[in-house]
Amino acid sequence: MTLFKPIMLALITEQLKNLLILLAAIIVILILIILLFSGKSKFRRLLSLFLEEQPEMSGEMPRRSGPADRAPVQKRQQTADEFAQQKRTSEPIVEMATLVRKSDDRLRIIESTGQVRMVDEYYELIFVTRKGHKLKIECSAEAYDKMPFNQPGSLTYRRNTLVKFKYYEDTVFN
Repeated sequence: MTLFKPIMLALITEQLKNLLILLAAIIVILILIILLFSGKSKFRRLLSLFLEEQPEMSGEMPRRSGPADRAPVQKRQQTADEFAQQKRTSEPIVEMATLVRKSDDRLRIIESTGQVRMVDEYYELIFVTRKGHKLKIECSAEAYDKMPFNQPGSLTYRRNTLVKFKYYEDTVFN
């Protein structure tokens, strides 16, 4: 027994040494992950440029899914020069803007029973920023009705969809 005691101590210290090296490596990797992928890091901002959704190459606005037999609407296919190149990040963007135009596209179906239903609803708001750029923002029917014209305010949107519009008298949420 006394002969094996120094050998067992050597094995235990070697195993402990390997365990400590492994733990140190895990800690270093976790610290690197936290530094590189935290919300405010420069690496994350650079990485977000590559992860952004790119608009289609044809120059048209991406269309929402709808009935296949429906004719395309010409109003939505305006030139890209008229509207500012909007950022397509997943984080909310806040800009000072004023609503100048509302447009909607709805298909109203009336059944023989008298029931009326709306299908394929699409509501779009067009804002002008302080810099003079036009922004196309999609919204819900409630926000579409509540949104005031020519009222400057703080526009918050994410990927061309309204989050909220805060102006002097009230706040409109999507």
